[in-house]
Amino acid sequence: MNQPTRLFDFLYQYHQQFSKPDMFGTKENGVWKTYSSAEVITLVNQLSAGLLKMGLGNKDLPIEERDKVAVISKNRPEWLILDLACQQIGVVLCPIYPTTHEKEITFIFNDAAIQYVFVSGEELLHKMKNIQKEIPSLKSILSFDETPEATHWKKVLNDDVAGIKEISSNINPADCATIIYTSGTTGTPKGVMLSHQNIVSNVLNAVKSFPFPPMPKARALSFLPLNHIFERVASYIYMNSGISIFYAESMETIGNDLKEVKPVLFTTVPRLLEKVFEKIMTKGAELTGIKKKLFDWAVKLGLKYDISTPGGWNYQCQLWLANKIIFNKWRAALGGNVKYVITGGAACQVKLLRIFTAAGVPVFEGYGPTENSPVISVNCQKKGGTKFGTVGLVIEGQEVKLEADGEICVKGPSVMMGYYKRPDLTHEVIINGWLHTGDIGVMEEGGYLKITDRKKELFKTSGGKYVAPQAIENKLKESNFVEQIMVIGAEQKFVGALIVPSFQALKTWMEENNIQCDSNDTIVAHPAVLVHFEKVIQQYNQHFNPFEQIKKFVLIAEEWCVENGELTPKLSMKRKVIMEKHQTLIENLYQ
Repeated sequence: MNQPTRLFDFLYQYHQQFSKPDMFGTKENGVWKTYSSAEVITLVNQLSAGLLKMGLGNKDLPIEERDKVAVISKNRPEWLILDLACQQIGVVLCPIYPTTHEKEITFIFNDAAIQYVFVSGEELLHKMKNIQKEIPSLKSILSFDETPEATHWKKVLNDDVAGIKEISSNINPADCATIIYTSGTTGTPKGVMLSHQNIVSNVLNAVKSFPFPPMPKARALSFLPLNHIFERVASYIYMNSGISIFYAESMETIGNDLKEVKPVLFTTVPRLLEKVFEKIMTKGAELTGIKKKLFDWAVKLGLKYDISTPGGWNYQCQLWLANKIIFNKWRAALGGNVKYVITGGAACQVKLLRIFTAAGVPVFEGYGPTENSPVISVNCQKKGGTKFGTVGLVIEGQEVKLEADGEICVKGPSVMMGYYKRPDLTHEVIINGWLHTGDIGVMEEGGYLKITDRKKELFKTSGGKYVAPQAIENKLKESNFVEQIMVIGAEQKFVGALIVPSFQALKTWMEENNIQCDSNDTIVAHPAVLVHFEKVIQQYNQHFNPFEQIKKFVLIAEEWCVENGELTPKLSMKRKVIMEKHQTLIENLYQ
């Protein structure tokens, strides 16, 4: 078979080269159910035929007039089945995060003129029913789950698939395959138009660069939302390499799912790795005697690990022993089979990269925005392909340059078609073929790209000094006592911070120091706790210039989350929202 040029080509290549009985796996009523590649092809073709019968599929029209279908669902086989079914008949799929607010969904659906939406679960079904009247273009809501309140997706399936091959053969690689609305940390959602060619080129270049060889015996666990291009592209990479995709039942069951699926790899975001590490450290803190000493010794050893300089014979012997008696339990908790983890979406703490890699679970950090389909760079498996603290080497097929202010610009086949119905915004970010990412970075020796901050997040103090908050935040998050942190100080005399403590670590410290509080609110106001955090901050302030150092801080009693609108679905901070919510505290800080 020729190299894929359209996204649905990956499906037919998968079946031809690997023909697996477990292309997809999902849990139904507590039992894992698998779909063979032949079954997936049948369902995709039947769904394509069903969508055509519903009057969808008009690829020759301008993008504004093309038929568009939305999906709001947790990860499951039906998600990709719908994705592939739409692709091969020229229907544009618009994926929406399940946590997206009703007002934002209404805006997106009206902006894209969505005709049909596929949902999973009663909660999302009711969310859509609440706003259905506000979306004139929406003809029907379909459900991936059996419910009397909506048409089940299988009722759409049609056996008349004879004409699908001819229609799909006329899909052009340059055709728009999907519109992904990015909520970002500020402003109205923008629809990123990505063509088949955009995404396919990114998949194939990532496969060559990392590299991802054929792995027909391997399984991947999928739990990052498929609505984000990172997980979606990872899925096409899995398909290209013959890897089976098993879907986590929920974010709460990932621990059990890992043990049952025993994946070779998975993608994640740093926030989830932080949570895993915190759990490990909490369990370690509960140990006593020799077990506690061995655990602390192994962690200390792991935090010294450097992939560039493996260490001498003595260190390697100790690390081998730590892997035999301590780190083997960490690997067992991840299913015992993980060869690598790929993280993106935000900066990962170097200490996590060090310790997981030392523990035999290499974590590879990559980078790229939705507008680039998305991968620009990634730390790679090949020798010399990884450097901790960077987002790795620029992948094949991408050109990268840094502007005078450090802004990262990229040119290549995966740069988006543009923002849907917003040529003005498109022309702002794509200049002479170069996509201006809005991220600030440096190119380190050896060609490793390092992100230092977001251009829009840089702020200037009243003394005229520019401060990059991300670098300070990432350093402070190395402390076991800091769960979340937002550095502030635009047009102020000094840099301050809002800090959500790691209450697990803090409560252990309080027990050791005989400090008693009955709630998070009383903890964050306790004088001894505030003195303790002063010492924590002083410890990290020494890494920064005097004008960058945190002079004052406020402890926050409640963790920031997606549900309260403080984090994006990618778990990035919405700085504007957080600042508005804590406006009074910030005003008091600077009085």
